[in-house]
Amino acid sequence: MSHGFSILGKWIKSSSDARWLAHLLRLGVLPQGYIYPKAERPVRDLLRKRAHLVRQHTANVLSVQNILARNTGARFSGKRMQELTKQELTTLLADETQVLAVTSSLVVLDCLRHQIKRLEQSVHKHLQHTPSYEQLLTVQGIGPILAQTITLETGAISRFPSVGNYASYCRCVDSTKISNGKRKGMGNVKNGNPYLAWAYMEAAQFALRFQPEAQRFYQRKLAKSRNNTVLARKAVAHKLSRACYDLMRDLVPFEATRAFG
Repeated sequence: MSHGFSILGKWIKSSSDARWLAHLLRLGVLPQGYIYPKAERPVRDLLRKRAHLVRQHTANVLSVQNILARNTGARFSGKRMQELTKQELTTLLADETQVLAVTSSLVVLDCLRHQIKRLEQSVHKHLQHTPSYEQLLTVQGIGPILAQTITLETGAISRFPSVGNYASYCRCVDSTKISNGKRKGMGNVKNGNPYLAWAYMEAAQFALRFQPEAQRFYQRKLAKSRNNTVLARKAVAHKLSRACYDLMRDLVPFEATRAFG
């Protein structure tokens, strides 16, 4: 008997959901998903695998640097670590087990570097260098890897009706609920594409090195946010996402004064 009530409850719930979805569809406010083209998924997934390997590479580098710093008091760069030999490690580290730990990590790092390079070559070979990709390379701070990531993760730029929709998809705007000028809570901050969020934050970091306009904008935001560096850098990423939307849509080169003016 209880099983029958359980089935009836599920039917009532599903019918209620169906009516609610039909009501949203009639109003034209039912959000629609995007199915990425099947032919382009393998290259996109290959670039995502590269990002996964890069994170593993970084974790191993930090691990080796930590072991060496604790036992020698010196900080070794990534290039210097590649040059370390087992004989040199034996003189630097007194314990044999620590030498084994470092050498094993160095072997993994060497393997990861080769695989990352191999994936990058394959993506470069199979990615169609569209006009929008070429325009992304005009942005100071966006190199081939970031341009490939933005191109593959964005897909057709025409699927975003406005620049605000694209910036939101890139997680470059706050997810807050405002009513009568007052903050009433936050939405789902994980909505959007995490790979695009990473790409634009990386682009912002590089832009701060090479673009005087981005540096001045960053300093203004930093002063307003009480030296909150993450918030100020995210503001730069937001500006870059809006600029990239325009150049991918209109196929025009990047203008720093227009983006950060």
